[in-house]
Amino acid sequence: MKNKFLRTVVWEVQYQTPPPAVRYCKKCSSQKEFVSSGQFRVNAQRKYLDVWLIYKCSGCEATWNLTVLSRIHPKAVSRELLDKFHGNDQILAHKYAMNTDLLKRNGCKIGPYDYKITGCAAFDGPVRLHIRSNDASDVKVSAILREKLQLSRKEFEDMLSDGRIQSESENDLTKCRLGKEILLVIS
Repeated sequence: MKNKFLRTVVWEVQYQTPPPAVRYCKKCSSQKEFVSSGQFRVNAQRKYLDVWLIYKCSGCEATWNLTVLSRIHPKAVSRELLDKFHGNDQILAHKYAMNTDLLKRNGCKIGPYDYKITGCAAFDGPVRLHIRSNDASDVKVSAILREKLQLSRKEFEDMLSDGRIQSESENDLTKCRLGKEILLVIS
């Protein structure tokens, strides 16, 4: 249901910290949350370059290296990017730490992380709701809606079944994740 005549309300999802990587810690002998240290490890041997983002176990401070680049020819990486890796550029480290797809490709589960939702939640009629985030998000859209609108699970499900909340792209709002953005209609 696309309606360009509805008032548009924007919610921003802002992350307070990067998501922790949940994986097995050899020292703790259990699944633990590993958090980004914000530092890179760069290894260049002969023809190949490897880059990792260093994570630390929240239980024992053991380290684990998240593969950022693997077996890349050194000339395939710009000098500027390589300098940022060597200088432990915090913006670049944050970008890689926020990349949930990269964490999953490295065999991790995503742990819970803090975020806040800014924007008006008081609607005086039907609205087109644009939920967006600067970083790709693994948070369920249903969790964002229920938190911001202070809805119980049953109230949320009733609104879905009555058609009072709809996704413009017809996503299943009980299962879909935010990613970068989603457009909804709330009546």
